[in-house]
Amino acid sequence: MYTTEGKKIVSTEKAPKAIGPYSQAIRTESLVFTAGQIGLNPATMELVEGGVTAQTRQALTNLKHVLEAADSGLNFVVKTTVFLQSMDDFAAMNAVYAEFFPENPPARSTVAVAALPKGALVEIECVALLSPIHGD
Repeated sequence: MYTTEGKKIVSTEKAPKAIGPYSQAIRTESLVFTAGQIGLNPATMELVEGGVTAQTRQALTNLKHVLEAADSGLNFVVKTTVFLQSMDDFAAMNAVYAEFFPENPPARSTVAVAALPKGALVEIECVALLSPIHGD
């Protein structure tokens, strides 16, 4: 299942296809490293409507699906990085983020950036542990 480099490419149709030369996630023997997810609807490959709140919800839902495809899950996330187009959106993003990580949230960095792919307002990436019960 792993390549000679000790990594597995993770891909799922439940999250948006990569819009560049990268993988949705890379899984090692114990960790999952995701690519950043923006608020793209996987079916249309368009940003969801509703501003940063809706985009944050969709980005985290996309991350959830990628993690599940890698035999992990949101409860195994140890670190996230959130990229915001504007720090004015921090409170709105944070409220949705708290819904996805209600207890024992992972470590997190949040930074403002000049621009995000497709004009997104938020992008989120993470590092997670594998589930102790996984399919390998």
